[in-house]
Order: sequence, then structure tokens, then C-alpha cells
Amino acid sequence: MKKPWVKKLLIGLGILFGIVLIANFGLNIWLKTQLPDYIKKNTEYKVSYQSLDVDLGTGNIFATGITVNNKNPNNTEVIGLQGTIDTLKISRFGIYDALFNKTISSSDLLLSKPNLNIILAKPKDQKTGKKTNPVNFENIRINKGTITVFKYTKQKFVGVNELDLFVENLQMTEESVENKLPVVFDRYSIRGKDFFFQPDDIYTLKIDNITTTNGQMSVENFQLTPIITFEQFKKLYPQKPQMIQFSIPKMNFKDIVLKKNKVSLANADFQSPFLKVYKTGFVASKKTEKKRNFELNLEDIKLSNAKIQIVKPNETDLFYAEDLSVNVNKLEFTKESSQEVIPVLYKDFKIAGKGIYYNDQQDVSIENFSLNPKGGQIRNIVAKPTNSPKMAMDFKTNLIQFAINDFKFVDKKLNLDVKDVLIDGLNGKITEGKVIAKKKTTVEGIQFPIVVRKISLKNSNITYESKKQPLTFNDLNATVNQLELVENNAKNGMAVKVKDYALTTKNFVYKTEFYKMNVGALALNKNKIEINQFAMIPLVSRAQFIRMIPVERDLYDIKVNQISALGNWDLFSENKSINATNVTINSANANIFRSKIPADDPKIKPLYSRMLRSIKIPMYVANLQLKNSLLEYEEDTPKSDGPGKLTFSNFNMNVKNLNSAKMKGKPTNVQIDINCMFMKSSPLSVNWGFNTADQSDHFTIAGNLDNIPATALNSFVVPYMSISATGTIQQMLFNFKGNPKGIGGTFNIKHKDLKISILDKKSKEKKRLLSAVANVFIKSDSGKFPESVVVEGVERDPTKSFFNMFWKGVEDGLKKTLVGINVDKTKKTVEGAVKTVQEVKSSVKEVKKSVRQAKKDVSKEMSTSKSNVSEQKNDPEKPKEKKGLFKKVFKKKETPETE
Repeated sequence: MKKPWVKKLLIGLGILFGIVLIANFGLNIWLKTQLPDYIKKNTEYKVSYQSLDVDLGTGNIFATGITVNNKNPNNTEVIGLQGTIDTLKISRFGIYDALFNKTISSSDLLLSKPNLNIILAKPKDQKTGKKTNPVNFENIRINKGTITVFKYTKQKFVGVNELDLFVENLQMTEESVENKLPVVFDRYSIRGKDFFFQPDDIYTLKIDNITTTNGQMSVENFQLTPIITFEQFKKLYPQKPQMIQFSIPKMNFKDIVLKKNKVSLANADFQSPFLKVYKTGFVASKKTEKKRNFELNLEDIKLSNAKIQIVKPNETDLFYAEDLSVNVNKLEFTKESSQEVIPVLYKDFKIAGKGIYYNDQQDVSIENFSLNPKGGQIRNIVAKPTNSPKMAMDFKTNLIQFAINDFKFVDKKLNLDVKDVLIDGLNGKITEGKVIAKKKTTVEGIQFPIVVRKISLKNSNITYESKKQPLTFNDLNATVNQLELVENNAKNGMAVKVKDYALTTKNFVYKTEFYKMNVGALALNKNKIEINQFAMIPLVSRAQFIRMIPVERDLYDIKVNQISALGNWDLFSENKSINATNVTINSANANIFRSKIPADDPKIKPLYSRMLRSIKIPMYVANLQLKNSLLEYEEDTPKSDGPGKLTFSNFNMNVKNLNSAKMKGKPTNVQIDINCMFMKSSPLSVNWGFNTADQSDHFTIAGNLDNIPATALNSFVVPYMSISATGTIQQMLFNFKGNPKGIGGTFNIKHKDLKISILDKKSKEKKRLLSAVANVFIKSDSGKFPESVVVEGVERDPTKSFFNMFWKGVEDGLKKTLVGINVDKTKKTVEGAVKTVQEVKSSVKEVKKSVRQAKKDVSKEMSTSKSNVSEQKNDPEKPKEKKGLFKKVFKKKETPETE
């Protein structure tokens, strides 16, 4: 028997259940008859339907044949709804919120064949109001829907046809619109056609078809297209740096997640995408750059057969890639990564491309390339110059290949360690443009040192031209080991350090304004240099050279069989230095020509000690040898008939301690020993020394010259002074000391049978009388070896060279040793004597002329006298003149000249 309270409970539950059934039945009757009017009176919408079932207990709603419209289509404060829905099913509908809070919320929503136009409400100012979320569905299903979303301005915003959609936790709020994401959700399944999205007044996004199967999405004919022209874009948005155009015929991906401001997807495959970027030329400052407010996470991304085109403001190509393939694993774009130098994070990537073109002050094309985190290669690079005033490159290279040990960014700084770099077949020309002085700057974004462990350059032919002076390397092969870029704020932020290097080249050529320098073969490393068949040949004739130079200058013609050097030198790092143990120059043939026709060079000529001291880097050569060489010096003057020549053959020179006085611990006394044949006949030895650390530039020079046939000097003095000589200078000794002010010391000479002949400047024939008179003043024999004479008071012309001062010292010694050897004085004396003889000869001619005239007068007088005598004979009255006739005649002819 049941207890009374149980019976009462069952009766109560039954009554309650009945009340609920009656209330639910009554509610459904009320909803069917009164709900449309209630919605019309209490909301902004008008709703009608064919059928409607509502479960008051669960909040489930099922309706068919629904039509919905706004009461006031012009009200922009609420979301506008207009259209029809074939079937509506709502689970756990928030009836209270719909009636009293005017919001629609549900855990699940099913729309079958909806055809809706949705007009978004006008955004509220953040300062004046709080944004609302009038529609909130946790899960939504749409079958065969046609939906169009408009902005409050009636501008089309989003559209789709034949939409089949399942979305978990769908949100479509005004906030999502501002972030350029019209909807956000957790999970999805979508299928549809004719997708449309216009986020602003610049772009329209269209998709022909989207399908999903088991979480895999396929998108066909994705297009992001500008709705204005580039010219309109530049006028309407002058502070935007670029406009883009993007299309993808087909792309696939899975597991897409749109949540707040984060977009995530996996296994993205983009087939034949095309990206075109129009650059306006505007560069936004860091202050005006807007921070990105969304994140992108791509588990794996693949681009195949991609094309990229970047257009300059004048609509010519800046960059073009015909065929790119990209594979990236775990690509992330976050707020944190956006602050880095490379704004993305990745685990691994592979990039390959064909048909690459780049034009920014230089045309560069690449046949193909590949790149990954561990290295890459670039094939068949072609660079062509443009009209840019900066450096111009015109070259081809077969291959650039490199391997990377480490490449990453830490704390916004690049960490780079390159294993090796290979450049093969680089052929062409690099021309330096205008050099613009750069302000000293610090380098940011680099974690020093940047290391490149090996660089190899092979099979290359390169010409580098600076200031119209080309430098050509043929058959060039070079290796650089352990190159480091280190921090140096004093020199634009970076300096270079090199551990070791080696270089070989053939037919090395360097051209300047006046010379072409050739090297048959060059081998260079950090400890050894070998140069074969060096030649420095003038590009102009002597006559052209004289016309081209404003002041006196030497013209060189040099050939050297071999140059070698051993030691240790650093030419690349910040602390450059040269420390050579031995330098050998073998079989040099040098001709130096100077014309005195151009004006004198007024610049002060420093002595060699000062010139060496002015070298900016530490330099020391322990031993320099010049062997088996020939040196010729030719000088031409306006009055000379052809150049005079001095020849030094079998020239051997040894230099000890050649230095710049900047290397610690090294001696600074330079000792030079020279042995050669002067004028191919006379042994000459010279000892020369100076100290580069001596700021007063003192020097010593001493030497010995033996058995000089005077005829050996004729090749120089005949064209230069119109004088030839015979006899012998048996020995000449000199021992001089000097400084930049002058030279002095002792001089000694022994000679025999020394005579000269003065020549006619045009015919070069001997002037016998002048020569005879000149030799009267010359001491032809010195006899036994004479005592030394003192050379002193010889001042230096600071605008002349060291050798000009040395020659003045020798000349002063000759004057004091050979009495009257001063040719200028001798010539003046001889010319004075000749003038006297010519005056005597002129007087004799006058006397002879007077005598002839006197004879004529005497003959005439005698004839007259005979006539008078005859007349006197016939006339005895005339007086007779018997004597004094000749006396009378000569008295009449007397003149000052005859006296």
C-alpha cells in the first residue's frame, strides 16, 4: 500500500505536467496567432511564417516558411534583416533575452534555404557607447543559403550563394569587422559559390567556389582586386605605400580556425598564385606605421608556380618572378615576431624560383635559384647597368652557391655564420659611380661578428673601373678564409678582418690616363707574391704627353721579368700592415723621359725619407733587391735637338730596412747599395742612407765612378748642350751629406786627355775656332790623383727632385776640380774672342777699301798732273808743281778708321 505522501507527490507532478502541457499548448497557440504582432510591436522587425512550434521547457523552436523584414529599413542603429528562410530550427533559444534585452541568442541554429540580406548596424563611437552583440549563435548550420551582408551605408560587404555551412561558436560583431575579419569561429564545414568580400573602398575579394571535405578546404579562383586604378589610388591615398592585386586559381588547406584576431590553418597549398604590388614611393615612418592587430599561424604552407610582380610608381617593373615555389613548415606571424627584423617565425623552409628580374638602379636577372635555412644556389645571373649615377654593373655569373651554419635573429639582431660561398664564372665589368661622402653611423640589428668561413671565386674575368681607370683580372681565381665583419663605430659601423687569402690571375691589366699596366701572371697570398712579365707602357706618344700635362712630369716605360715578395701583410682588416722579409725585382727595363718644355711644377718635392714616412700604414721591407736591370733617363729642352740620354745598365740595387717608421720594434735606418755600368762602359757604385724616423730628413750619399770615356757622355751632351767630348775620366769619387735645404761634402776626380768640341746646333758640325779657344781653358790632364775638393754652399730648390740637388753637388765639384770646365763660362769667353776677331776682320776690310779708293784717286791725280805738265810746257807763264803730290793725296784721304 502506497504511502500518502507519495500519492500526493505523483498527483502534484501530474498536475504540474498538465499545467506545463496546457501552458505549452497555449503558448504555441499564442505564438502562432500573436507572436508576429508582438515582434512587430516590440522589436525592429516584421516576421511571418507558415508554421511554428515552440517548446517552452527546452527553448527549442521549429518554424517553416519564414519571412523577415525591418520595420524601418533606414534605421542604422540595429542590424537590418530582409529575406526568407525555408526552415528554421533553434535549440535553447533565449526567449527572455529576445523579449526584454532585444538580443537573439541560441546554442544551435539551423537555417535551411535562407535567402537573406543582412545590413550591419552603424558602429558606435568607442568614447560614447559600448558595443553590443545583437546576434549570438554558439553553433550554426546553413543549408543551401544565399546570404548578403551590407554595411550600414548599404555598401555590399559579404556575399555568398548556395552556402552549406556548419560553424561552431560563430561570432559576427562590429569588432570583427574592424579587424577585417567579418566572422570568427572555432570549427567549420563550408561549401558555397560566388563569395564576395569588400572590406574597404580599395579592394574586393571574390571566390568562385569553396568546398570542404573532412576538414580539408578547397578554394577556386580566389581574387583580391582593386576597385580603383593605380592613379586614383595615389591621389586618394597619398600616404599609403602600396596597392596590391592577388589571385590564386586554386588553393587547399585544412583545420582553419578564426578566433578573435588569430587565423590558423594547416597544409595550405596555393597553386599558381599571382601577386602584383604597386609601389607609390611613400615611405612611412616608424611612428606612423600601424601595428598589425592579427596573428597568422600556418602549420605548413606550399606555393607552386607562383608569380610576383612589384611595380614602381611609374608602372615599370621593380621586381618580377616568373615561377616561384615555396614550402614553409610552421610559419607564424605574431605581435612579437612583427617587431623582429624578419617578422615571421618558421621551423624550416625551401624556396626555389625561375625567371627572376629586379630593377632598382640596376637591371638584374636570374635564371633560377634555390634557398633553404642551410644554404642555397643562384644560377646564371645577368646584371646590366642603368642610368643611375651610382655603381654600374655589367656582368654574368654561372653560379653562386653557399652553405650556412647558423642563421637566426635573437633580440632583434641577426646572427649569421656562413660555412662557405662559391662564385663561379663571374665575367663582366663593374664601374664605380659618384662617391657620396657618408656620415658615420652605427649599425643596428646585427650581432657581431658575422662570419664567412670560406669564399671562393673561380674561372672569372672581371674589370673594375674607377674614375675612368679600368682594372682587369683575367682567369681570376681567389679564396678568402675566415672573413669576419666586426663592429667599428668609427668607420660606418663595420670593419673587415681576414685570416687568410689567395689570388691568382693571368693577363692582369690596369689602365690610367697615360699608362697601360700588364701582368702576365699574378699569384698572391698573405705570405707570398709572384708577378711575372710586368709592363707599364705609355698609351700616348711623348709629343702627346707634353701637350697633355700642365707642368713638368716624368713619362715611364717599364718592363720587369719577375717580381717576388715573401713576408706577412694584412690588407683587409682595420689594422692594415706590410711586413716583408724579402722583395726581389729581377730583370727590369725602365725608361724615364722628362721634357723641360712644360712649365716647372711649383709643388715642393719631399725627400724620400719624408715620402716613406707619409705612408699611412705600418710598412717594413727587410731586404729589397733589384737585379740585372737597365735604367735610362732622357731629358728634352726647348733648345736641345732631341733628348739627351743617361744609361745605367747591369743595374743591381740592395735596400735594407725600407720602412714607414710606423712598425714597432723595426729599425728605421734605410741603407741603399747600388752597383751598375754607367753609359754601358763605366762601373758605378753608390751607398745611400737615411732614417725615416728623422724628422729633419738628413741623408748621406757616397759613390765611385771609374774609367768614363768622355765619348760615352756624347749621347746626352750632344743633343742637350751641342758639345762633344774626348778623353777619359779615370775615376770620380763623391761623399755628400745633406738635408732638405742643401748638399755638401767632398769630391775628387782624375782625368786624362779631356777635350771638347763645340758643335753647330743645326748641322752638328764642329766649330773649329770656338773648339780651339774652349780647350785653352780646360785642364786636359789631372796628373796624379788630386786631392779632394770641398763642396759646400749648394742650396736645394725645394720644387726640384732629390737628384737635381745631387747633380748640383757633382757640378760644383767638377767646377772646382777642372779649372774652367764651366762650359757656360768657356762658351762666353770663346764667344767674346770670336767677336773681337770679327771686329778686327771688319776693320781690315775698311782699310782695304780705303786703300783701293786711294789708288784710284792717285791714278786720277797723276793723270791730271801729266796734263798740267804738258800745258806748262806749252805755256811758260803757269807755275810748276814738282814735289809733294803723294803727300797731298794721302793727306786728303786720312780718316779716323785708318788712324
